[in-house]
Amino acid sequence: MSVRVLHIVTYMGLGGLETMIMNYYRHIDRSKIQFDFLAHRNFQAEYDNEIEALGGHIYRIPPLNPFSFKYFRALETFFSKHHYNIVHSHLDCLSAYPLKIAQKYGVKTRIAHAHSKNEDHNVKYLIKAYSKYLISLYATDFFACSQEAGKWMFPGHRFKVLNNAIDAKQYIYNPEKEQCMKSKLGIQNKFVLGHVGRFSPQKNHKFLIDVFQSVEKLEKNVVLILVGTGDGKSEIEDKVRKLGLKDKVIFLGARKDIPDVLQALDVFVFPSLNEGLGIAAVEAQAAGLPCILSDQIPKECRLTENVEVLSLEDSPLKWANHILTYLGSEKKNEFSAICKAGFDIKDNAKQLEEFYLSRG
Repeated sequence: MSVRVLHIVTYMGLGGLETMIMNYYRHIDRSKIQFDFLAHRNFQAEYDNEIEALGGHIYRIPPLNPFSFKYFRALETFFSKHHYNIVHSHLDCLSAYPLKIAQKYGVKTRIAHAHSKNEDHNVKYLIKAYSKYLISLYATDFFACSQEAGKWMFPGHRFKVLNNAIDAKQYIYNPEKEQCMKSKLGIQNKFVLGHVGRFSPQKNHKFLIDVFQSVEKLEKNVVLILVGTGDGKSEIEDKVRKLGLKDKVIFLGARKDIPDVLQALDVFVFPSLNEGLGIAAVEAQAAGLPCILSDQIPKECRLTENVEVLSLEDSPLKWANHILTYLGSEKKNEFSAICKAGFDIKDNAKQLEEFYLSRG
């Protein structure tokens, strides 16, 4: 009989956190371990069909609200009906609340997983700071995607870094595939910049568009590909229109073929204000791309020699000049570098499997 692990998530869309979980789910020995999901949204998300095809169950409860009796009643009802030895929560600071109820109903292993580092000092930050304090009362184990994320989320506690590993073979640079994807996207013979990420303030799309505008003033034969969805997308689309860049910025929306899309890029630009790790940048490096990262990306994300780090205090023009140094540069196979850095999924899935089995 396999060990069933309950993963607590917001919903299983195409974000970096969700993609990381799916990478592990696809490569773990599912004859020994199965994943179930407790989602906080009542709609079908992009990975739901695959989860069910792999043998997982998806349960749904209302959105998380630490002040809602209705929410806690839903948690109580769920854990009174479903027994798990292992619960793995991916709600960052707010993991404290479902883990509290999991503890009440006798779940032995309760994992809080830090996927980000959020230092925005607003009203929500006060709630998160208090929730972060509560985590140590209810979690038995602490996981993090990076040292920075772990130190921020679990101050004073020991934690295990679980790499945001990928199936590196899928991303190996292939010149034929590059030309095929450029043809499909209608961007043959263009200098192609790209970014993958949800349209949220953290990803700093406004600055990215400013950088692209500076690049375009210096190199007309350039396009920018943006992959992702989110509440902030319409604002960025408006900015692109106002700057007269509509014909040079391609919004691809949510995509399941990220390894193929990355083949079409020439430079990956990632100016995030903060990241737990930045799995999109890991994928870009695996695809052999030069990567221009902000200085707010954790050092653990720098896996190849083809990474350049710039300050967010630098001007868009300075970013643009650095990007243009890669005009005409060649990409290469970075599979061995990704594996050497410990970010290929095969070994990482085995380590997580052994952990679960030791607790199941």
